[in-house]
Amino acid sequence: PLDKPILLHGHCHQKAFNVMSDVEQTLRLIPDQTVKMIESSCCGMAGAFGYRPETLNVSREMAELSLLPEIRANEDALVAADGTSCRHQIADGAEREAFHVARILDLALQEAKGEQK
Repeated sequence: PLDKPILLHGHCHQKAFNVMSDVEQTLRLIPDQTVKMIESSCCGMAGAFGYRPETLNVSREMAELSLLPEIRANEDALVAADGTSCRHQIADGAEREAFHVARILDLALQEAKGEQK
């Protein structure tokens, strides 16, 4: 297990294709790992939408509905977000690094290798 709980944010495409439960189950393959799904809608970035001057405020407001407050409230957690633009929104709005699920799985594997040495 990793020494931190994992907060999981789903990318809009993952939500649209109803695969978030699969992503969550994959993270739960890490032994004794706590995984909490962030109940959120779109992070608000939608590619370049969040960077355009005329839509920047709407993008930030969307992120502030639930995503960013949840991340701020859980400072000790790793944040998992597969979407590139989601990770940018999290970095810009919560000043936290979010990781692709594959990177978190790699971290867990590295921890396991370290314990076996």
